[in-house]
Amino acid sequence: MRIIRVRHKGHVFYASLMDKSVICLNKELGLEDPIPLDEVAVLPVVTPSKIVCAGLNYAGHCEEMGREPPEETPLFLKPPTAIAGSGQPIVLPRGVGRVDYEAELAVVMGKTCKDIAPEQATEHIFGYTCANDVTARDLQAKDGIFGRAKGFDTFCPIGPWIETEVEDPSNLSLRTLINEEVRQEGATSDMLTPPLDLVSYVSRVMTLNPGDIILTGTPAGVGPIQEGDEVRVEIDNVGILINPVVASEEAVSGPLQ
Repeated sequence: MRIIRVRHKGHVFYASLMDKSVICLNKELGLEDPIPLDEVAVLPVVTPSKIVCAGLNYAGHCEEMGREPPEETPLFLKPPTAIAGSGQPIVLPRGVGRVDYEAELAVVMGKTCKDIAPEQATEHIFGYTCANDVTARDLQAKDGIFGRAKGFDTFCPIGPWIETEVEDPSNLSLRTLINEEVRQEGATSDMLTPPLDLVSYVSRVMTLNPGDIILTGTPAGVGPIQEGDEVRVEIDNVGILINPVVASEEAVSGPLQ
């Protein structure tokens, strides 16, 4: 099932995506009939309390970054304000040099959990979606820590929907296309810490709440984006996330959520 988050007549709710309509999943709203897709505003798929990211989770990416594969997967956080939906722009901040794409499989949590085993992870996961861990590479090198480099508004595009029926998240192909040219290709089978193990690992550090997101790392092939580009993150059996790239002065003001 493909789940999206929408606004309709003053209500914000989750809905199952049909061909040209949506079905409201929030039964308390009493919206039982299908709603035409063109009558709703599609919003970013989640409003997480936190975005937890796995660093250096592919050997190939470790190599291209000049790093040895870590003994334990390093974690960092992106702010919830970094979220952007599919179709919304990635905004290049003023005064920042190189900005890179990083295609990633994102896990969307469905139940609160703490200190769970990998075999328990599936029952706590709501679904999966595509993500782009946009990174100001110059600032990452300059700061040595990731908060500024990965925390700008719009630096976590996610979507276009939550796919709830992924049979094996550790066996998916993913790629990035810039202006329809393939720039990055990989497979989740190459992860150093597979998705379900990663959920367990994160849960041993912090409580995960419904709607929280775990970005599972990026394969080799990261590279720069620039104003005017169209960035597509494609994950087989999950979806296609598409975002244009704009300069900060072109950005539309106001919250994306």
